[in-house]
Amino acid sequence: MIKSFAELGLNPNLVEGLKKVNIIEPTDIQSRTIPLALENKDIIGESQTGSGKTLAYLLPIFERINTTKREAQALILAPTHELAMQIDREIQLLSENSGMQVTSTPIIGDINVERQIVKLRGKPHIITGSTGRILELIKRRKINAQTIKTIVIDEGDKLLDINNLSAVKDVIKTTLKDRQLMVFSATINVKTLTIAKSIMKEPEVIQIQAVKDINPNINHILFMAEQRDKIEVLRKLLASINPQRAIVFINKSDEIRLTASKLQFHKVNACPIYGDASKEERQRAMEGFRTGKTNVLIASDLAARGLDINDVSHIFNLDLPEDSNEYLHRSGRTGRMGKPGTVVSIVSPREMPIIKKYEKDFKIHIDIKEVYQGKILDAELIINPGNIRR
Repeated sequence: MIKSFAELGLNPNLVEGLKKVNIIEPTDIQSRTIPLALENKDIIGESQTGSGKTLAYLLPIFERINTTKREAQALILAPTHELAMQIDREIQLLSENSGMQVTSTPIIGDINVERQIVKLRGKPHIITGSTGRILELIKRRKINAQTIKTIVIDEGDKLLDINNLSAVKDVIKTTLKDRQLMVFSATINVKTLTIAKSIMKEPEVIQIQAVKDINPNINHILFMAEQRDKIEVLRKLLASINPQRAIVFINKSDEIRLTASKLQFHKVNACPIYGDASKEERQRAMEGFRTGKTNVLIASDLAARGLDINDVSHIFNLDLPEDSNEYLHRSGRTGRMGKPGTVVSIVSPREMPIIKKYEKDFKIHIDIKEVYQGKILDAELIINPGNIRR
């Protein structure tokens, strides 16, 4: 068992940089990925949310960047603007803490392309962003793909689907054949695995068994409501609980803004993050949530991908994910660093079989609660109010 990053053969400056943010021991995905990545192997990495996949590919990229050359040497493709910006922040933090002069810039759609071209004149070592905009700038010869040594496809299950695969392949084709290709995702099904292998050179497949046990610091509760009443129940719960920082998950992206508007009408400090929002709107939403100006973020699973925000006290499922793993991923955004967290599901009667599936898969019990006179109580106490202690 590898106990330190130094054992992986990384630059001491990188190891010291990690210590500054209290990252001492590599995770399983990091200890298994980094040595292979340093050998220029193509890699397919599957590991659950929060397991350190970003550093698993950033550290070997940093190790192999030639900082004496002013040229792009790595591309990191991400499915959402938020994830691209978060990866870029990780790069900047690692560069600053390690003292290594590795430069980067995010290149994403829906913003002024001319400004991005100006940033590219600085010849950043790493470019992270959306596949479409990066491909556009390669075709316009603003990014020299011939100098790229590594391409990372983050959230591969999304970027290698039918809607994105063609553009990803087009980016890969612009680079030299000896470049390294790495694909990472929390979940990789058989179809995605087959597609990934078809575009890679004898890839090493690293699959870290997902831990099915949910963090014991997390409390799971549910409230019953008809579908049409869910937002009103959510509003009452937010008023009663007054969470420090909460994420509300909705399955349909087109309902995110509407839900946020309804909550804002009732003076709830909520902000939406959704697919059609401009880059400026997304940045304002995330910055407000990170700094505490807003304490409720309304998002879909896709919009929230890759977001790493500390001190989330509550997760609200306005819609239930049918896949148990998504429930696990959502839950994993609270109860971090030993702190307590609560997952609140607002459930219609027809959704109860999904709840039973969660309980069976994760060996947990999800208590049924009710709001009574502004307080959250066990459902049986509402049925027999004489049992309530005054």
